[in-house]
Amino acid sequence: MFRHDTIAIGLAASLVMAGSGLATSALAQTPPPALEPPKASESKSQDQGTATPKVIERSARGPTARNIQVGVYLNVQPDCTSGTLPALRMITPPSNGTVSIKRGKVSATNYKQCLALEVPGFIAFYQSKADYIGSDEVTIEVKYPAGRTEVQRIRIDVGGSAVPTGPKAPQGQKI
Repeated sequence: MFRHDTIAIGLAASLVMAGSGLATSALAQTPPPALEPPKASESKSQDQGTATPKVIERSARGPTARNIQVGVYLNVQPDCTSGTLPALRMITPPSNGTVSIKRGKVSATNYKQCLALEVPGFIAFYQSKADYIGSDEVTIEVKYPAGRTEVQRIRIDVGGSAVPTGPKAPQGQKI
């Protein structure tokens, strides 16, 4: 049936940061444009046969010195209500920037069996140093309420503009 585990996704029709009025939007059930789908690998430890933490590889990209969303962490129960949020711990900080976690509300439609929902969540942002251009990496441990643990390695490509630039439109006729 449906699992009660917390899910960590880059979803959401709408993210509203608590007390700030900031909003970000993307298509429901798809990662934000700057995120690539995660690649998961899981192995068993050789002593006692217990599962080691699941390793999730993610990547994001964005402009220098601006907040780049690198993760959304929430817990949706089978009845479409929120469960306990996961515990987040930074294992390896980024070398050329900072990571901040903000609490917000995540609204989505057509997510699993839920036609519409709004639940609290944690949203992770990376911001590079002012003059940095290149790749950075952060590792975050996510402990779910049911006891499962994930280690997320997030590679962030920094530089340029987050908005794609295309050919310039022709200027109007000068009179």
